[in-house]
Amino acid sequence: MKSTLNLGILAHIDAGKTSLTERLLHTAGVIDEIGSVDDGSTQTDSLALERQRGITIKSAVVSFSVEDMTVNLIDTPGHPDFIAEVERVLGVLDGAVLVVSAVEGVQAQTRVLMRTLQRLRIPTIVFVNKVDRRGADTERVLTMIAEKLTPAVVPMGSVAGQGTPAAVCTPYTAADTGFTSRLVELLADHNDAFLSAYVHGDNTLSYPRLRGELAAQTQQALVHPVLFGSAITGAGVDALTAALKELLPSARGDADGPVSGTVFKIERGPAGEKIAYVRLFSGTVRTRDRLPFGRDQGRKDQGRRDPEVGGQEGKVTAISVFDEGSADRSASVSAGRIARIRGLGDIRVGDTVGIPWTKGPEHRHFPPPTLETVVVPRRPEDKGALHTALTQLAEQDPLINLRQDRVRQEISVSLYGEVQKEVIEATLADEFGVDVTFRETTTICVERLTGTGAAAEIIHKDPNPFLATVGLRVEPAPVGSGVEFRLGVELGSMPYAFFKAVEETVMETLRQGIHGWQVPDCTVTMTHSGYAPRQSHAHAVFDKSMSSTAGDFRNLTPLVLVSALRRAGTVVHEPMHRFHLEVPADSFGALLSLLARLRAVPRVDPVMRGTSYLLEGDIPAAQVHELEQRLPTLTSGEGVLESAFDHYQPVTGAVPARPRTDHNPLDRKEYLLHVVRRV
Repeated sequence: MKSTLNLGILAHIDAGKTSLTERLLHTAGVIDEIGSVDDGSTQTDSLALERQRGITIKSAVVSFSVEDMTVNLIDTPGHPDFIAEVERVLGVLDGAVLVVSAVEGVQAQTRVLMRTLQRLRIPTIVFVNKVDRRGADTERVLTMIAEKLTPAVVPMGSVAGQGTPAAVCTPYTAADTGFTSRLVELLADHNDAFLSAYVHGDNTLSYPRLRGELAAQTQQALVHPVLFGSAITGAGVDALTAALKELLPSARGDADGPVSGTVFKIERGPAGEKIAYVRLFSGTVRTRDRLPFGRDQGRKDQGRRDPEVGGQEGKVTAISVFDEGSADRSASVSAGRIARIRGLGDIRVGDTVGIPWTKGPEHRHFPPPTLETVVVPRRPEDKGALHTALTQLAEQDPLINLRQDRVRQEISVSLYGEVQKEVIEATLADEFGVDVTFRETTTICVERLTGTGAAAEIIHKDPNPFLATVGLRVEPAPVGSGVEFRLGVELGSMPYAFFKAVEETVMETLRQGIHGWQVPDCTVTMTHSGYAPRQSHAHAVFDKSMSSTAGDFRNLTPLVLVSALRRAGTVVHEPMHRFHLEVPADSFGALLSLLARLRAVPRVDPVMRGTSYLLEGDIPAAQVHELEQRLPTLTSGEGVLESAFDHYQPVTGAVPARPRTDHNPLDRKEYLLHVVRRV
């Protein structure tokens, strides 16, 4: 029976990973001609914008065979704006190839990716690409890898003629004593028994045993073999293909066990139907199966607990399993494989199918998008079509959060970076026929409670105009814990539908606090409840003017909750990025002045390494884009910046406010005029 390897190819933009994907498919005989990134003819870059810009935006799956092993290869984005797309894919991988350019070496995004791979303990091979390009220097790049990525690396071969189209990559063998000595020393660092045998000159340390131990430690993500080659000429690709089978672990899973899988991508078919890309960790799914799915219990969405976790079910109408370069129809899919499954209409990216898988790498909580912009249709009549299109895009990427402004009839979308604007604009035009523009990008803040507050309004008592009693107490909760709604009253004190109306309205109202920002990480307890039972006039039908409805609770809850928030107090926090900077020594002074102006704060003292300074600190998310723009000029193109969301911290100076998108319960008179048409 064929084994399966679910493999990710990751790299900084332009390191050549999509070209490497093409070369691997060609070497395996899946394609007859290698596509060109520049010409837009590659197998995995299918979006129009991917072809135009020569970058990968959406992950894509292709497959090929290495002897008796099927490799499902996932080509992932390299641009930092799409790190969420990359990290979604990592949870379904068995192993990875991290591509590094032999010319540019280790770059900012390379470090971010390697840190993530190490944190998730994903077995990784490093492939140094472009050895045929002028300026290639494998020794320099190997040193960079050891210094900036991980010291636990071992080169698996040599390169002759580097920097020329005739570059040749030769794998090391047992006859290369320098290689075997380095290999023994590296492996001994991670295996005490192996170290003891090495120190005592054990004759059983044969070359096959060395290779076996190398495979074992690579599969545990303890060491990282480094191979060299060129995706363009094909040099070194045969050695890489062999290493995939020898050094990376094949997929494991019990085909007869309970069904458990993860959805890492959603796309729509020609008829608009949803197609879920599922990595199956356990069990077997067959056509016509009733398949339960829902959000992972550990998942958080912008710090908010989802009140609708799990509980959904769909009937599988079709299954396509990846094999030999295409996704072929199949009656079933078993553990270890990746499949495209149709029929699950309400499924979303990040959903679990079957039962949650608990034996994989740690659950990934994605950092929240820290930027926001208003999307405006160029033609006013496209407002409805724009809303539909953006809703579908948000289904495919749960980290694209939409905010509907009912007052101004506008839609805001959250972002990780400016490049995402281009992607959204091109996707809306190409796939939905909607032309849009964007307003200025702003930073997304949050409001955190500073204390505890409570409020209540009682039925039939002024100033409460609604047939409902609602009392709420809000308390701060630990950072990252999300929002929890509790009952401090008897569940039987009124119909369940009324409690549900209060809970849902609480979650909705907390999206806009006192200053208009979301309020995360708090506990909301319902302290008072009451309602008017269903009544009617004599011999008449139900009269809602005498009886409570869910609408009474939905309308009253925002007034009570904002009163409690006011009494508790909130402080606006802005998103902060952790940054790592490497800059030439001669530009260090000018850089410090820039960082001070951008309100960046170093965390540690600068470290001198060679002719460069290394600096780590925090910078407001709003200032990252300017730092990215100024850095190349300031450092003559030699500065390297890594940054990613790290935490929120209180805003200093003027408190930013966000325009409200509701009827503003902070202004009771305005709110009641809109809701009940009277004060």
